[in-house]
Amino acid sequence: MSREHTAQVAPASLALENGWHFFHLYYQIDRDRLARLAEDEREAGRRELARLLDKTSWPGIEQLQCFALLGHKADFGIVAAGSDLKAIHALETAVQASPMGPALRGAYSFYSITEVSEYVPSVDDYAKILRDREGVDPETPAYKAKVAAYADRLVPMNKQRLFPEFPDWPCLCFYPMSKMRSGDQNWYLLPFEKRSELMAQHGRSGMKFAGKVMQVITASTGLDDWEWGVTLWARNPQYLKDIVYTMRFDESSARYALFGDFYFGFILPAGELVAALGV
Repeated sequence: MSREHTAQVAPASLALENGWHFFHLYYQIDRDRLARLAEDEREAGRRELARLLDKTSWPGIEQLQCFALLGHKADFGIVAAGSDLKAIHALETAVQASPMGPALRGAYSFYSITEVSEYVPSVDDYAKILRDREGVDPETPAYKAKVAAYADRLVPMNKQRLFPEFPDWPCLCFYPMSKMRSGDQNWYLLPFEKRSELMAQHGRSGMKFAGKVMQVITASTGLDDWEWGVTLWARNPQYLKDIVYTMRFDESSARYALFGDFYFGFILPAGELVAALGV
Protein backbone atom coordinates (compact mmCIF):
# COMPACT_ATOMS: atom_id res chain seq x y z
CA MET A 1 0.00 0.00 0.00
CA SER A 2 1.45 3.36 -1.02
CA ARG A 3 2.00 6.24 1.38
CA GLU A 4 -0.44 8.30 -0.68
CA HIS A 5 -3.17 5.67 -0.28
CA THR A 6 -2.41 5.21 3.42
CA ALA A 7 -2.82 8.94 4.03
CA GLN A 8 -6.40 8.76 2.76
CA VAL A 9 -7.49 6.13 5.26
CA ALA A 10 -9.38 7.44 8.30
CA PRO A 11 -7.72 6.89 11.68
CA ALA A 12 -8.63 3.64 13.40
CA SER A 13 -11.45 4.36 15.85
CA LEU A 14 -14.60 2.99 17.48
CA ALA A 15 -16.37 6.26 16.66
CA LEU A 16 -18.69 6.05 13.67
CA GLU A 17 -18.11 8.41 10.79
CA ASN A 18 -21.78 9.39 10.76
CA GLY A 19 -24.40 8.00 13.13
CA TRP A 20 -24.71 6.25 16.48
CA HIS A 21 -24.18 2.86 17.99
CA PHE A 22 -27.53 1.23 18.80
CA PHE A 23 -27.95 -1.55 21.37
CA HIS A 24 -30.86 -3.63 22.63
CA LEU A 25 -30.36 -5.68 25.80
CA TYR A 26 -32.87 -8.04 27.42
CA TYR A 27 -32.83 -9.82 30.79
CA GLN A 28 -34.76 -12.52 32.59
CA ILE A 29 -34.95 -12.49 36.38
CA ASP A 30 -33.76 -15.70 38.02
CA ARG A 31 -36.24 -15.90 40.88
CA ASP A 32 -34.38 -18.76 42.58
CA ARG A 33 -31.16 -16.77 42.68
CA LEU A 34 -33.09 -13.69 43.74
CA ALA A 35 -34.59 -15.57 46.71
CA ARG A 36 -31.10 -16.52 47.89
CA LEU A 37 -30.00 -12.88 48.12
CA ALA A 38 -30.11 -11.42 51.62
CA GLU A 39 -32.62 -8.60 52.06
CA ASP A 40 -29.88 -5.99 52.39
CA GLU A 41 -28.35 -7.27 49.13
CA ARG A 42 -31.73 -7.09 47.41
CA GLU A 43 -32.33 -3.56 48.64
CA ALA A 44 -28.88 -2.48 47.48
CA GLY A 45 -29.54 -4.25 44.19
CA ARG A 46 -32.85 -2.45 43.68
CA ARG A 47 -31.29 0.94 44.31
CA GLU A 48 -28.30 0.27 42.07
CA LEU A 49 -30.36 -1.18 39.24
CA ALA A 50 -32.66 1.86 39.29
CA ARG A 51 -29.63 4.12 39.18
CA LEU A 52 -28.03 2.22 36.30
CA LEU A 53 -31.20 2.29 34.21
CA ASP A 54 -31.55 6.06 34.60
CA LYS A 55 -30.21 8.00 31.64
CA THR A 56 -28.76 10.70 33.91
CA SER A 57 -26.22 8.13 35.14
CA TRP A 58 -24.72 7.84 31.66
CA PRO A 59 -23.58 11.17 30.18
CA GLY A 60 -21.78 9.26 27.43
CA ILE A 61 -25.04 7.73 26.17
CA GLU A 62 -27.26 10.13 24.23
CA GLN A 63 -30.50 8.09 24.33
CA LEU A 64 -31.58 5.46 26.86
CA GLN A 65 -34.90 3.84 27.77
CA CYS A 66 -35.91 0.84 29.86
CA PHE A 67 -39.10 -1.15 29.61
CA ALA A 68 -40.99 -4.13 31.02
CA LEU A 69 -41.86 -7.07 28.78
CA LEU A 70 -44.77 -9.46 28.86
CA GLY A 71 -44.20 -13.19 28.49
CA HIS A 72 -41.24 -15.47 29.05
CA LYS A 73 -38.78 -14.16 26.48
CA ALA A 74 -37.53 -11.53 28.92
CA ASP A 75 -38.63 -9.56 31.99
CA PHE A 76 -37.16 -6.20 31.03
CA GLY A 77 -35.16 -4.56 28.31
CA ILE A 78 -32.87 -1.63 27.66
CA VAL A 79 -32.36 0.28 24.43
CA ALA A 80 -29.40 2.65 24.22
CA ALA A 81 -27.94 4.78 21.45
CA GLY A 82 -24.97 7.08 21.28
CA SER A 83 -21.57 7.93 19.90
CA ASP A 84 -19.51 6.22 22.64
CA LEU A 85 -19.43 2.44 22.22
CA LYS A 86 -17.42 1.99 25.41
CA ALA A 87 -20.07 3.83 27.43
CA ILE A 88 -22.77 1.53 26.06
CA HIS A 89 -20.62 -1.49 26.89
CA ALA A 90 -20.01 -0.07 30.37
CA LEU A 91 -23.78 0.05 30.93
CA GLU A 92 -24.08 -3.64 30.04
CA THR A 93 -21.14 -4.56 32.27
CA ALA A 94 -22.40 -2.46 35.19
CA VAL A 95 -25.81 -4.14 35.16
CA GLN A 96 -24.20 -7.57 35.18
CA ALA A 97 -21.73 -6.59 37.93
CA SER A 98 -24.34 -4.92 40.15
CA PRO A 99 -25.64 -6.48 43.38
CA MET A 100 -28.69 -7.60 41.38
CA GLY A 101 -26.48 -9.10 38.68
CA PRO A 102 -26.41 -12.68 40.07
CA ALA A 103 -30.21 -12.81 39.69
CA LEU A 104 -30.21 -11.58 36.08
CA ARG A 105 -29.85 -13.83 33.05
CA GLY A 106 -29.10 -12.35 29.66
CA ALA A 107 -32.03 -13.27 27.41
CA TYR A 108 -31.13 -11.51 24.17
CA SER A 109 -29.05 -8.68 22.78
CA PHE A 110 -28.72 -6.96 19.44
CA TYR A 111 -26.06 -4.50 18.28
CA SER A 112 -26.43 -2.33 15.20
CA ILE A 113 -25.67 1.15 13.92
CA THR A 114 -27.89 3.92 12.62
CA GLU A 115 -27.78 4.73 8.93
CA VAL A 116 -29.48 6.52 6.08
CA SER A 117 -30.65 3.73 3.80
CA GLU A 118 -29.42 3.61 0.23
CA TYR A 119 -33.09 3.62 -0.76
CA VAL A 120 -33.75 7.10 0.65
CA PRO A 121 -33.91 9.26 -2.48
CA SER A 122 -31.91 12.45 -2.82
CA VAL A 123 -33.86 15.53 -3.93
CA ASP A 124 -32.83 14.88 -7.54
CA ASP A 125 -33.79 11.21 -7.25
CA TYR A 126 -37.17 12.17 -5.81
CA ALA A 127 -37.77 14.59 -8.65
CA LYS A 128 -36.94 11.83 -11.14
CA ILE A 129 -39.36 9.44 -9.41
CA LEU A 130 -42.13 12.02 -9.70
CA ARG A 131 -41.43 12.47 -13.41
CA ASP A 132 -40.67 8.93 -14.54
CA ARG A 133 -42.50 6.67 -12.11
CA GLU A 134 -45.52 8.75 -11.13
CA GLY A 135 -45.91 10.73 -14.35
CA VAL A 136 -46.05 14.20 -12.74
CA ASP A 137 -45.41 17.00 -15.24
CA PRO A 138 -42.24 18.86 -14.13
CA GLU A 139 -43.68 22.14 -15.41
CA THR A 140 -46.66 22.07 -13.06
CA PRO A 141 -46.87 23.90 -9.73
CA ALA A 142 -47.77 20.58 -8.06
CA TYR A 143 -44.47 19.05 -9.16
CA LYS A 144 -42.43 22.00 -7.96
CA ALA A 145 -44.29 22.11 -4.63
CA LYS A 146 -43.70 18.40 -4.00
CA VAL A 147 -39.98 18.67 -4.77
CA ALA A 148 -39.62 21.75 -2.54
CA ALA A 149 -41.52 20.07 0.31
CA TYR A 150 -39.37 16.95 0.06
CA ALA A 151 -36.18 19.04 0.10
CA ASP A 152 -37.38 20.73 3.30
CA ARG A 153 -38.14 17.37 4.96
CA LEU A 154 -35.05 15.45 3.87
CA VAL A 155 -32.45 17.00 6.20
CA PRO A 156 -34.45 16.58 9.44
CA MET A 157 -35.58 13.09 8.35
CA ASN A 158 -32.01 11.97 7.77
CA LYS A 159 -30.90 13.55 11.04
CA GLN A 160 -33.56 11.53 12.88
CA ARG A 161 -32.37 8.36 11.12
CA LEU A 162 -28.76 8.92 12.17
CA PHE A 163 -29.29 10.52 15.59
CA PRO A 164 -32.77 9.38 16.67
CA GLU A 165 -34.51 11.07 19.56
CA PHE A 166 -36.50 8.44 21.43
CA PRO A 167 -40.14 9.51 21.79
CA ASP A 168 -41.89 9.77 25.13
CA TRP A 169 -44.49 7.20 24.11
CA PRO A 170 -45.79 4.33 26.23
CA CYS A 171 -44.70 1.22 24.33
CA LEU A 172 -42.27 -0.22 21.82
CA CYS A 173 -41.42 -3.40 19.98
CA PHE A 174 -38.20 -4.63 18.48
CA TYR A 175 -37.43 -7.33 15.96
CA PRO A 176 -34.47 -8.24 13.76
CA MET A 177 -34.88 -8.99 10.07
CA SER A 178 -32.99 -9.95 6.93
CA LYS A 179 -33.78 -10.11 3.24
CA MET A 180 -34.44 -13.45 1.54
CA ARG A 181 -31.66 -15.04 -0.50
CA SER A 182 -33.25 -18.29 -1.68
CA GLY A 183 -33.82 -19.37 -5.28
CA ASP A 184 -35.98 -16.87 -7.13
CA GLN A 185 -36.59 -14.95 -3.91
CA ASN A 186 -33.14 -13.38 -3.76
CA TRP A 187 -33.37 -9.71 -2.85
CA TYR A 188 -29.74 -9.10 -3.70
CA LEU A 189 -30.11 -10.27 -7.29
CA LEU A 190 -32.82 -7.70 -8.04
CA PRO A 191 -31.72 -4.57 -9.92
CA PHE A 192 -31.35 -1.51 -7.69
CA GLU A 193 -34.21 0.26 -9.48
CA LYS A 194 -36.58 -2.60 -8.63
CA ARG A 195 -35.44 -2.74 -5.02
CA SER A 196 -35.81 1.02 -4.72
CA GLU A 197 -39.35 0.86 -6.12
CA LEU A 198 -40.35 -1.89 -3.68
CA MET A 199 -38.91 0.01 -0.73
CA ALA A 200 -40.74 3.17 -1.82
CA GLN A 201 -43.99 1.19 -1.76
CA HIS A 202 -43.06 -0.11 1.69
CA GLY A 203 -42.36 3.41 2.89
CA ARG A 204 -45.72 4.69 1.68
CA SER A 205 -47.46 2.00 3.74
CA GLY A 206 -45.57 3.11 6.84
CA MET A 207 -46.36 6.79 6.30
CA LYS A 208 -50.03 6.05 6.99
CA PHE A 209 -49.03 5.65 10.64
CA ALA A 210 -47.27 9.01 10.99
CA GLY A 211 -47.94 10.45 14.43
CA LYS A 212 -48.94 7.02 15.75
CA VAL A 213 -45.74 5.03 15.26
CA MET A 214 -42.09 6.07 15.06
CA GLN A 215 -39.53 3.69 13.62
CA VAL A 216 -35.75 3.47 13.63
CA ILE A 217 -34.18 1.00 11.21
CA THR A 218 -30.59 0.17 12.16
CA ALA A 219 -27.98 -1.77 10.20
CA SER A 220 -26.34 -4.91 11.55
CA THR A 221 -24.89 -6.69 8.51
CA GLY A 222 -21.54 -8.06 9.65
CA LEU A 223 -22.23 -6.90 13.22
CA ASP A 224 -24.92 -9.30 14.45
CA ASP A 225 -26.84 -12.35 13.23
CA TRP A 226 -29.42 -10.40 11.23
CA GLU A 227 -29.08 -7.63 8.67
CA TRP A 228 -31.26 -4.98 10.29
CA GLY A 229 -32.94 -4.17 13.57
CA VAL A 230 -36.38 -2.56 13.60
CA THR A 231 -37.40 -0.55 16.66
CA LEU A 232 -40.96 0.78 16.73
CA TRP A 233 -42.42 3.13 19.32
CA ALA A 234 -46.17 3.70 19.43
CA ARG A 235 -48.80 5.74 21.17
CA ASN A 236 -50.80 2.54 21.68
CA PRO A 237 -50.07 -1.21 21.32
CA GLN A 238 -52.84 -1.45 18.71
CA TYR A 239 -50.78 0.71 16.35
CA LEU A 240 -47.83 -1.68 16.57
CA LYS A 241 -49.98 -4.60 15.51
CA ASP A 242 -51.62 -2.56 12.75
CA ILE A 243 -48.41 -1.27 11.18
CA VAL A 244 -46.65 -4.63 11.14
CA TYR A 245 -49.73 -6.36 9.74
CA THR A 246 -50.28 -3.69 7.08
CA MET A 247 -46.68 -3.62 5.88
CA ARG A 248 -46.41 -7.40 5.56
CA PHE A 249 -48.63 -7.18 2.48
CA ASP A 250 -46.01 -5.10 0.68
CA GLU A 251 -44.04 -7.20 -1.80
CA SER A 252 -40.73 -6.29 -0.16
CA SER A 253 -41.96 -8.02 3.00
CA ALA A 254 -44.33 -10.67 1.64
CA ARG A 255 -41.79 -12.02 -0.84
CA TYR A 256 -38.39 -11.03 0.48
CA ALA A 257 -38.41 -10.51 4.27
CA LEU A 258 -37.31 -12.84 7.07
CA PHE A 259 -38.17 -11.90 10.67
CA GLY A 260 -36.67 -12.89 14.00
CA ASP A 261 -38.41 -12.90 17.39
CA PHE A 262 -40.53 -9.91 18.39
CA TYR A 263 -39.99 -8.20 21.76
CA PHE A 264 -42.83 -6.00 23.00
CA GLY A 265 -42.65 -3.85 26.12
CA PHE A 266 -44.10 -0.86 27.90
CA ILE A 267 -41.76 1.95 28.87
CA LEU A 268 -41.32 2.98 32.51
CA PRO A 269 -38.98 5.32 34.39
CA ALA A 270 -36.15 3.35 35.98
CA GLY A 271 -37.50 3.42 39.54
CA GLU A 272 -40.99 2.40 38.46
CA LEU A 273 -39.61 -0.42 36.33
CA VAL A 274 -37.63 -1.88 39.25
CA ALA A 275 -40.75 -1.74 41.43
CA ALA A 276 -42.86 -3.35 38.69
CA LEU A 277 -40.38 -6.21 38.33
CA GLY A 278 -40.93 -7.22 41.94
CA VAL A 279 -37.28 -7.68 42.73
